Parts: sequence; C-alpha cells; structure tokens
Amino acid sequence: MEWYEATLFLLGTVLGLMLLGLPVAIAFIGANILGAIYFMGGYGPLELQASRGIGQLINNAFPSLTTFNLIPVPMFLLMGELFFYGGLATRMFGAVEVLMGKVPGRLSYVTVAGGTAFATLSGSSMGSTALLGSLMVPEMSARGYKKHMSIGPILGTGGLAMLIPPSALAVLLGTLAQLDIGKLLIGGIMPGIILATMYVALIWFQCRIDPEAAPVYDVDLPPFSERLRLFARDVLPMLAVIIGVIMLIMFGIATPSESAAFGCLGILGLCALYRSLNFKVLVDSVAGALRVTVMAFLIIFGSATFSALLAFSGASAGLLEWAVSFDLSPLSMLFIMFAILLVLGMFMDQLSMMLLTVPIFFPLASQLGFDLIWFGVIVLLALEISFTTPPFGLLLFVMKGVAPPDTKMTDIYLAGIPFILCAIAVVILMVIFPDVALYLPNLVK
Repeated sequence: MEWYEATLFLLGTVLGLMLLGLPVAIAFIGANILGAIYFMGGYGPLELQASRGIGQLINNAFPSLTTFNLIPVPMFLLMGELFFYGGLATRMFGAVEVLMGKVPGRLSYVTVAGGTAFATLSGSSMGSTALLGSLMVPEMSARGYKKHMSIGPILGTGGLAMLIPPSALAVLLGTLAQLDIGKLLIGGIMPGIILATMYVALIWFQCRIDPEAAPVYDVDLPPFSERLRLFARDVLPMLAVIIGVIMLIMFGIATPSESAAFGCLGILGLCALYRSLNFKVLVDSVAGALRVTVMAFLIIFGSATFSALLAFSGASAGLLEWAVSFDLSPLSMLFIMFAILLVLGMFMDQLSMMLLTVPIFFPLASQLGFDLIWFGVIVLLALEISFTTPPFGLLLFVMKGVAPPDTKMTDIYLAGIPFILCAIAVVILMVIFPDVALYLPNLVK
C-alpha cells in the first residue's frame, strides 16, 4: 500500500467512525485496531493477523501511559477542581472585584484576572467559559455593560489558560510530542503575560472610546488597610501556589511532576486553612479530575498507536517528503499548519486536535528546522484561538448556551474578534522574535 493510501485509510477510518457518532477517543482506538491488524498482523489466517496486530498495538501503547511525565496531568486537574469546589475561586473573584474599586470596566478586568486564574488551574477552557458566562455575564448585564464588554473577556481568557502554567494541556502536548515538559510550561509564561497585557489594554481602549460600554457605578470601597488584608487573605495565597509551581520548575528545584504534587498539596492546604475542606469537596474534586484524566489517557493511548501506525505504514515518511517537496518557505508551512488548527477547532476539542495533528505536525516542524518548544507554544495558542473562531468555534456555542436569552450569535462573534486579533498578534510577535517563547526555557536549569 502506498503512503497516501495508508494515510487515507487511517484518517478515513477515524473520520468515518466519528461520523457514526462514536466518541473521538473510541474512533481512534477502533481505527488503530483495524490498522494494526492490516499493517502489523503479517500474513496468515485472519485470527493470527489479529492476534499479532493487537499484541503489537498494546506493546506500543502501554509504555506511553506508564511514563513519569504524565503525573502532572491528574495533579494539575485536581488543583483546579479543588480550587473550584473548595470555594477558593469565589473568594478570589470577590476579592479582586473589591480591590478594583471604581475603575471603568471593573468587571471586565475582574473577568480577565479571575478567569485566567481559574482556567489556568482547571485546564478547561470550556468549563471556564461556562462558569464565567453564567456567573459574570448576568451581573455585567445588570450593571449596563454592553455585550462585547461582558462576553469578549470571557472568550479571551482561554488563550491565557493554556499558556500560563500550570497547564494540563501543555503537559499532554509535551508528552505526545516528546518534548521537555518543564521547558514547554515555562515557554508559555512570557507570551501569556504579553497576551494578558494586550487584553487589559484592549479593555481600557474600549472603555476610552465608549464610556457607556462599561458604566461606572458606586461601590463601597473599604479602607486601604482592609483592602490590604483582603489581598493578603484571598488573593496572595492562590497566587503564591501558582508562582511556586512555576519557580520550582524554572530553578530546577523539582521536576514538573513533583511541582504538580506540591501545587496540589498547596491548594489542599488552603482549602483546609479556610475550613472549606470536607468529604463532599474531596469526592467532587477527585471525581472531576478523574473524568478528564481518563479521557486524556484514552487520547494518549490512541495517539501512541496512531503515530506508530503512521510510521510503520510509511505514511509519516511519505507525508513529510510530500510536504517538503513543495517550493514553500518554512514560514508558509507554519501558516498552513496554523490555519489547519483554526479550522479543526471549529469541529473538535483540543485533545482530539492534538491526537490528529501532533504525529504529523511535529515531525514536519522538526524537518523544517523549527525549535520544537517554540512551535509547541504556537500550537497551544492556535488550539485556543481555534475555539473562538467564527462561525463554528466550540466556545462560541458554550457562551450562547449560558448567556442571557437575548444574546445573538453575531453579538458573540463580534465580542470575540478583538481578543482573537490580540492572540494572533502574539503569534506574529513570536514568529518575529522567537525569544519571546524561548528566553525563559533557555534559563531553566
């Protein structure tokens, strides 16, 4: 079988099973079983081919699930669940809102600050959008905020969630692409800070040109001493956990896995300190983290075998040779891969997109001479931008589901576009100045 026939067979089987309504992870595993029987089963009776192929599939897949690099995934997810169910998220949102005072667009800034903290810890853009949409949009609407000021910042926080550590999806991407997990996590810090600054500047500019978009209203501003106490009690401890996890990795004191464990222990300790830790909180947090972890591990199981099948069948080598045979510059190829991710994001979740593209894109990026940490940060940002790409970005429909009934899809599209442009500007900045993503990873011990 020629490489292009093998590629069409494997991808066609996956897409066919997905169209039948199977979950993405199951569709990939089904395609992997058929591919393993055909490509790895050798000759002989069908039963013997199936036995050989499936045996080889299991041998290839299980080492990818038993790697030490995957430990941060459940730990980071558990951090997020405890942050939510333990009431720390509510405390932080309330404190930030009080500390902002009478600043124009105050609730929009609160959404960016608090939403970034929650989404970063939870690692779920869809969950963060649903929470913030149901929590903040009605409040901002009641205060007279225009829709682009209430909906836009919520859609924008997703990009920050995947860039600023701790990020479970960054760990998964690094594992699938066989990258240095610590360097990939650290590589997202500077682009994330730049993106957050752009969001703040965008909100300030929108308030400046249209003060009625976010009306100022009277709030009871507590004395400075009370605000200081509020910051020290309800904001600083959560920031300390996040910064501590980053510093442990950056200065080589602990591995990403060990840092994730320390972070989880820190959030658990804060829940106990605030007397919000009980049996129900523990059960709900563990159950939430377990659901996402099992799904992620199924994705990794499918990805490991899918990559092996692409290589064993000659599809990877043929696809790479075909891709580099075009008289295109590396920058043009980067643009094509970026565009493909934007299109896929309209129909797939992030894990599914990783499963489909990592086995193809990262070998191609290596062939083109890209730094893979730099390319990994760009992929993370592209995954999030794709979620809010009109007209079918998944976060757009999540927002529609939790927004007030009078919200139209065109309102959501228009609200998200300025924040998408900010994220694309960061990608362009990283292309022009690669050190935006590489400076900090190069300092990691």
